[in-house]
Amino acid sequence: MKLRHFIVMLYLLVFSSGAYAYRYTIDMRKIDEALANKPAITETQETEVRKLRAEGETLHSKGKHSEALEALPKALEILDIQ
Repeated sequence: MKLRHFIVMLYLLVFSSGAYAYRYTIDMRKIDEALANKPAITETQETEVRKLRAEGETLHSKGKHSEALEALPKALEILDIQ
């Protein structure tokens, strides 16, 4: 019984990490598209969005995916993107 639980947990871990990586690329694309369309935000907000996007990219490249996924939603919120 314990082996079955271990296998299920391992399966969930392996396949959920792929979902996080995919989520990251979606969020980055949304931010890039919004910035390219000159959103109606202040210069300070745009600077913050760009900072959060860069932070997310840096964290992701260092393998800190969960931390990257904390920075990107903040940028999306400023841009008023769901």
